[in-house]
Amino acid sequence: MTEATQLTDPFTAVPAPVPAGAPLARDAHGSVLLAFERLPEGRPPGGDARVTMAIVVLRHEGRLLLVHDSGRAAWELPGGGIEPGESPREAAVRELREESGQVADSLTFTGYALIAYPGHRAMYGAVYTGTTATPRVFTPNEEIAAIHWWSPPAPLPEPYQPIDLYLAAATRR
Repeated sequence: MTEATQLTDPFTAVPAPVPAGAPLARDAHGSVLLAFERLPEGRPPGGDARVTMAIVVLRHEGRLLLVHDSGRAAWELPGGGIEPGESPREAAVRELREESGQVADSLTFTGYALIAYPGHRAMYGAVYTGTTATPRVFTPNEEIAAIHWWSPPAPLPEPYQPIDLYLAAATRR
């Protein structure tokens, strides 16, 4: 991609400019993390871009929660689309519970990620970090086959989403 390349937010006519330079991370399916910005909650980049998804970085005793998405056949952070009438925070809480059975004791807004998916326009996601003192039992479902509490420096389960690992690391700063 060149500096002049433009990707458009899927729900507005406002172009989302691609930051100059290399993407922050990319995955094997062609998705690209274009930016991660720490801004106040409710104030997405550009002020008028629509936030279409929520992503949760949940930790327990230094371990990071990963879910194995059956459709993508990869380990990733819990998260997903924001339903009509739902706030990004409400979507984060719902997606965390639906995908992993977990409930965060605390959930803090961390920033906005701009991700371009193959065949789609770039989308903004609200990124939240949280902790849980007591992990809950997980029951596999149609979307998520398993969960894993990963603890560095242990090897990551394969295959994993590099974009999600970048976001998990970025939220620690």
